[in-house]
Amino acid sequence: MQPAEIIHVETSTVGCDGGGGALGHPLVYLPIGQSGQTDCPYCGRRFILNHSDKAHEHA
Repeated sequence: MQPAEIIHVETSTVGCDGGGGALGHPLVYLPIGQSGQTDCPYCGRRFILNHSDKAHEHA
């Protein structure tokens, strides 16, 4: 089954409320672990952490 929606994010913790206002779901905060992604248990949205370009910067 495909996720309902894929959202790319810049932070390792995301908040999801289903995006439907009163038709959404309770606001939940989801940590993004080492896998680099997490799925909302209510609506199935998948949040994927964008990798920073800092790994490519030279000191």
